[in-house]
Amino acid sequence: MISSEDEIQPATEPAPQQDGATRLWVRDLLLSIIASFFIITFLYQPVKVEGTSMQPELRDQDRLFINKFAYHFEKISRGDVVVFFYPRDPRKSYIKRVVGLPGDDLRIDNGHVYVNGARIPEPYVPERYQDTRSMAETVIPPHEYFVMGDHRSISSDSRDFGPVERSLIYGRAALVYWPENSIEVVR
Repeated sequence: MISSEDEIQPATEPAPQQDGATRLWVRDLLLSIIASFFIITFLYQPVKVEGTSMQPELRDQDRLFINKFAYHFEKISRGDVVVFFYPRDPRKSYIKRVVGLPGDDLRIDNGHVYVNGARIPEPYVPERYQDTRSMAETVIPPHEYFVMGDHRSISSDSRDFGPVERSLIYGRAALVYWPENSIEVVR
């Protein structure tokens, strides 16, 4: 028995509207796409490492995020792992470590890097990845950076193609996210 205080819905009334839920879903999807586009275009970009010149820090086929926004507010520092357009073919991108800054007096003697007369510590280059190449003393031009791979014996870097112009550097390596057992901040 139904009392007059109980509420019932007529059997002919349609089920609750799905249009509102669909509109919310579409709105959320569009906002996600716009946010993703903004993040990838201006802040972080996923990239894949191809090659072994940055071992042991970065391995072939590692996937990482690069921070494209950092250098709008910070200076490029010695030791940063940067991504740049290859000077000889700007359609390609390279990833290397900055060892020389604009104005630095740089030389390489038997594989050891000297900046402004002092040998720089390079804990990121294991002994087995060192080489014995030498390079005459040079001054890094304004707005250019001397970059090298951590696996010195196989790296094609500023020793081969010269310093990299600041305008070609578009990001700093931030985080390895794949493979999942190698998730780590790039140092």
